[in-house]
Amino acid sequence: MGNRNGNDDESIVVCPDGPLLVRGDIAIVTPAGEPVPRRRKTVALCRCGASAIKPYCDGTHKLINFRSDPDLETDA
Repeated sequence: MGNRNGNDDESIVVCPDGPLLVRGDIAIVTPAGEPVPRRRKTVALCRCGASAIKPYCDGTHKLINFRSDPDLETDA
């Protein structure tokens, strides 16, 4: 699965009714530009807004029955 930069190690995947999976050396920053700490090469970012560990996903989207726009989804 390539990307525009030609680096197969970096990608962001929209999971159906779930988080964004961020893989590789992609910077995650606050609105002020401060880096958000990462402990893993692949992380899941919350899209439902209900996670207790934002910006990361904690699985709450399943409990609240979060549904995303099907036009934005890709195969994870």
